[in-house]
Amino acid sequence: MKGSVDRMKINIPEHAKKIINVLEQAGFEAYVVGGCVRDSLLKKEPKDWDITTSAKPEQVKELFLRTIDTGIQHGTVTVMMDKVGYEVTTYREDGEYKDHRRPMGVTFTSHLKDDLKRRDFTINAMAYNDTEGLVDLFGGKEDLNRGILRCVGEAKDRFDEDALRILRALRFSAQLNFELDEKTKEAMREKCGFLEDISAERIQVELTKLLVSDHPEKLLTGYELGITKVILPEFDAMMETPQNHPYHCCNVGMHTMEVVKNIEAEPILRWAALLHDVAKPKCRTQDEEGLDHFYGHNMLGEKMAAEIIKRMKLDNHTLHDVCTLVQHHDDRFQLPIRKSALKRKLNKIGPELFLELLKLNKADSLGQAPKTWNEKDEYLKQVRTAYDEVIKEQECFSLKDLAVSGADLIAAGIKPGKEMGKLLNELLEEVMVHPEKNEKQKLLDMALNKMEA
Repeated sequence: MKGSVDRMKINIPEHAKKIINVLEQAGFEAYVVGGCVRDSLLKKEPKDWDITTSAKPEQVKELFLRTIDTGIQHGTVTVMMDKVGYEVTTYREDGEYKDHRRPMGVTFTSHLKDDLKRRDFTINAMAYNDTEGLVDLFGGKEDLNRGILRCVGEAKDRFDEDALRILRALRFSAQLNFELDEKTKEAMREKCGFLEDISAERIQVELTKLLVSDHPEKLLTGYELGITKVILPEFDAMMETPQNHPYHCCNVGMHTMEVVKNIEAEPILRWAALLHDVAKPKCRTQDEEGLDHFYGHNMLGEKMAAEIIKRMKLDNHTLHDVCTLVQHHDDRFQLPIRKSALKRKLNKIGPELFLELLKLNKADSLGQAPKTWNEKDEYLKQVRTAYDEVIKEQECFSLKDLAVSGADLIAAGIKPGKEMGKLLNELLEEVMVHPEKNEKQKLLDMALNKMEA
């Protein structure tokens, strides 16, 4: 590999270094490869240290005491070192791709170059060991230094092989804040229709990683290249829906991206931010003065968000929390804030999710016209102050905090059933308005009086 080796130093973990040494001493080649090399060059801590080798899987298994056949048909054996697993994969060439997802088979090879040239992007096609240094056959290090994401070889071929690489390109550009190479970009535009062949789960994983990155606005590149039209057409509708209103300064899609950028990088919050206005295109009306309105977009948005979350195969916890946040993101308390109204909201969505709702409200306001920021910031401060007071004073806003239970009512002679549930909720409503009444005897007297009335 003359002319392709850089004598720079990467600090490999001792276990990975030991695996490489064992393989080399047995007469094989071995390198750390891919993302761990990329991250090391970027001065980031790699999550995993993958190893590539000229040894066949059965030869790897003979050299190490504890191994797991994690993907042996594709050449991968996991070597266990003190309860830590390291994937060791034989140099391979991929067979023909029939479905834009996976090769029909793989062929093991004895040449590192054959293995590296099948990889997706130049920044992921570098290998390293302490003996040879950095092996960079496709200019990955230079692309890292330039902040460019470029396919290995012919970009169209790489996306023909696995269309998910189109989303991976978008995701890496968001995580690293890299620009897409022009040929790579044009190939993404041309081949994005093949994403229809990719499972919803794989698409969702890449999209979630993009959303929680430091630059989720790279999703706009996906819109420009026609990618979102395939995987999230609702976003295209948002990008094409204006908001002619003094509160807004851009279309629904651009506003949405500002909200996503301004909320913390946590999956549920980022998905809620992405979908909070998803129904606006369907709810848009215009009054006589030419102002746009979006009445009912929160309720329809909850239903649309649920459809998208299910389509993307996200879990039920995410489904519940995202849909709840979308449904309530446009709710407003009248000022001055009545604690009883706040407690009803806490009863409905829970105190933890209420705090997440405030984060969404804050980000939503930052995505609107700057002239509205001070007013909305002051409003949110008042809401948070009222919330803190309710929590500090341990004021009751749920049945579990009510001073009487169903068992107490039964002991007092009240029959169980539907009427008892109604009675408990009436007592809770009374306590939310008058916290001082949350005492067992007061509530029992109140309950008996209601039953006698």
